[in-house]
Amino acid sequence: MSYSDSSPQRTEVMYGEDKVIEQVLHFVSNARKKIDACVDHTRPLLATEIEPLKNSLVYAKERGICLSYVTEITNDNVSCCKELTKMTGEIRHLDGIKGNFYISDTEYIAPATFHERGKPASQMIYSNVKEIVNHQQYVFDTLWNKAIPAEQKIKELEEGVSEFEVTTYQERASQVLIDLAKSVKKEALFFLPNDKAMVRVDRLGVIDYIIDASQNGATIKIICPLSEENSKVVKRISERAPHIAILNGNKSLYGMYIIDSERCFRAELKHPKAEKFPDAIGFSVYSNRRNTVDFFKSVFELLWNERKLNEELLMTDKMQKEFINVAAHELRTPIVPILGLSEILRSRTIKDTYSSRKKQDLEMLDIVIRNAGRLGRLTEDILDVTKIESQSLRLKKERFDLNDAILITEEEFKGQTDTTSTPGGGDVKLLFETVDTINNKKPVFVEADKYRVIQVVSNLISNAIKFSKEGGGGGTVNVSIDREKRGGGGVEDRVIVIVRDTGKGIDPEIFPKLFTKFVTKSYQGTGLGLFISKSIIEAHGGKIWAENNIQGKGATFYFTLPILDSEKRR
Repeated sequence: MSYSDSSPQRTEVMYGEDKVIEQVLHFVSNARKKIDACVDHTRPLLATEIEPLKNSLVYAKERGICLSYVTEITNDNVSCCKELTKMTGEIRHLDGIKGNFYISDTEYIAPATFHERGKPASQMIYSNVKEIVNHQQYVFDTLWNKAIPAEQKIKELEEGVSEFEVTTYQERASQVLIDLAKSVKKEALFFLPNDKAMVRVDRLGVIDYIIDASQNGATIKIICPLSEENSKVVKRISERAPHIAILNGNKSLYGMYIIDSERCFRAELKHPKAEKFPDAIGFSVYSNRRNTVDFFKSVFELLWNERKLNEELLMTDKMQKEFINVAAHELRTPIVPILGLSEILRSRTIKDTYSSRKKQDLEMLDIVIRNAGRLGRLTEDILDVTKIESQSLRLKKERFDLNDAILITEEEFKGQTDTTSTPGGGDVKLLFETVDTINNKKPVFVEADKYRVIQVVSNLISNAIKFSKEGGGGGTVNVSIDREKRGGGGVEDRVIVIVRDTGKGIDPEIFPKLFTKFVTKSYQGTGLGLFISKSIIEAHGGKIWAENNIQGKGATFYFTLPILDSEKRR
C-alpha cells in the first residue's frame, strides 16, 4: 500500500496490531523529507526492539529523512533513548508527555487506544487530510520548542542531578520557583533584579513561604533594589519575619535563588516593568548540580558582602557628617560671645586712658580676637564641607554688581598687608583693577550668591597675601575683573575674576590635586578653602583654575561667573 499527493484525502481507523505495524512501516517509507514524532516514555522501547520498526527508521535516516523525536526521558528508558538517538536524528526531552503521534510531509498517524507497556497499539488513526496534518504539525512544533536536548537530560540522569532549562515555558519556571520557596528548610538566598521583582514573587506566594521558613528557623537573605514600589512588601517581611535580612541592591538583568545550598534557580529579566513573574522572565535555569549551586552561592555571597560593606560605609559616613555638623555648631556657639565680648572689652580698654597696662591688654585682646576669628573661620569651613558633601549647599542668588563685591573684600584686607604679620615678611601691596576703573565705570551685573562669591574672592586673596609673605621680601597681590568673549560673534557671556600674586608659586607636587580637600603646603590652614571655592563656583555654573606665572614669581587664580542675560544684550 502506498500513498502520495495524488491519493484521495481520507481519514480512517485501522484495527489490529499487525495492521498498525504495517501502517507505521508504510508511513515511514512514504516520507520524503522529514518525520516528526511525539511519543510517551514507553515508545522508545518499541522503536528499538521491534525489528521491522527499527530497520525502517535506520533506512529512513540513510535516505536522508530528518527524524525528530520528542519524548519523556526517564531512568527506565534512558538506554533506549540513547540507542534511538543513534538510529534517528535529534531527540528532545519534555516532562509528562501522554499522547503519541507522528507527522510526515503529507501524512499523520496516531494510536487510537491506550496500549500496554512494551506492546504496539491495537488501533491507529491515519489521515492525509492537509488541514489535519498542518494542525498536528503546529502542535508538534509547540512541544518541540518547549523541550530540551536529550543529551542534557541524559547527562543529568546519569550524574544523579535534575537540571533543566526553560526557554519559553515561563509557567513552568514560575512553578519551579514556588516549589523551591516551599521547600526551604535551612537557608534561602534571593537576588532580585529590580524593585518590582519583589512584588512579582510576592504575587506567586514566594514571600509568604520564606516568611514561614524564617519563622521556623531558616536563614533568609535578600538583595533587592528598594523603593516605594516594594516598600509594602518589605514592611510586611520586617513585621512578620524580622530575622530576614534585606540589603538594598543595584538593578540587574538576572534574578538568582539558592535554596539550602542544594538547588539554585536563575531567571533572565526580559520585561522589567511586567506585573506578573511569567511575563517578566525569559530564559531560566534550574540546577541541583553541586558545582553549579556552589558557584551561584559564591556569587551571591560576594554581592552580599559588597552591599553590606557599602551600607556600613554609608552609615559611617552619615554618622561622621552628623558628628562634624554637631561639633561645628557646638564650636560656633562659644565663638560668637568670645568675639563679641572681646571687641567690647577692647573698645573699653582703648577708652580707659588711665590704665598703665593699656598697651599690653590691647595686645592680648588682639591675640584673643585673632584666634577666635581663626576658630570661627575653621568652623564655617567644616560646615561648608559638610554641606557640599551631603549636596545640601544652597545658593541665595541675587542681582548685584561684581565690582561692589570686590571693593567690599578690599576693605576686609586693608589691615593685613603690612610688614608685621609674619616674621621676615615684607610689605605686600594689594591692588584692585575692576571693570569700572578700566571700562569707564561700566558695572558687571551677575546673578549669584553675593556672600558666597565674596567668600571665594576673600579666600583667594587671603592665600595670595599669605604666600607672598612666606616668599619673603614682600610682593604684590593684584585683583582684576574682565569680560570674556566667546564664539565668533564676540558676545560677552562670562566675567573672569583674576587674582595674581608674586609669592612662591604652586608646588608641583600638589598642583594636580590643588582643589581637593586638605591639600596645602603651608604650615597654616586646613586646605579646605580651595575645595570650598571650587564647589561654590561650579554650583553657579562657572569654573575655577590656577597656573604658575610664566614670567616672574607667583601664581594666578581665575574663576568665571555667567553674566546676566540682560547684560549680554547691552
